[in-house]
Amino acid sequence: MKKLQIICLAAFAFLFSNNTFAQETEATNYDQGFRLGFGLNGGLPTDGDYDWALGGDVRLQYDLSKKASLTLTTGFTNLFMGKDDLGNNIKDVGFIPAKAGFKAFVLKDQFYVLGELGAGFAVTNGYDKTTFLWAPGIGYANKYIDLSVRYEDYKDFRTNQVALRVAYGFKL
Repeated sequence: MKKLQIICLAAFAFLFSNNTFAQETEATNYDQGFRLGFGLNGGLPTDGDYDWALGGDVRLQYDLSKKASLTLTTGFTNLFMGKDDLGNNIKDVGFIPAKAGFKAFVLKDQFYVLGELGAGFAVTNGYDKTTFLWAPGIGYANKYIDLSVRYEDYKDFRTNQVALRVAYGFKL
């Protein structure tokens, strides 16, 4: 599992560093502003504790430039029942993520890398933990559609997932 985390971090750092050192001309008359997106997420946990994940989110994005944006994401994610190492059933856990992130467009102003940090607030089945979560990802976005894949780690839930996000977004 550590190897997967290291590979994800290395890929994120490599893609971001390529964008950072490229020489580009400054965009003129770029309209900075807000975008709002509504997404559906489906994921597969990479460990044995949970079987699958499903959720929805709302993402507010502020475009700093044509190549960089700040994000705030919240919603609801449910990790569905699995089994622990002894074969005992584990209760589903539903939580509300609250994440802040940075999105860097690295190719043709449509392909991006995204890094998010935040907290997950458990709200179902008697869970009352709040966990640290982090999520590096890659994706494609155009004027209305945003497709991405991310690795998301939930420290105190002792699990993580690889998730696909399909979203509809628009300028505010």
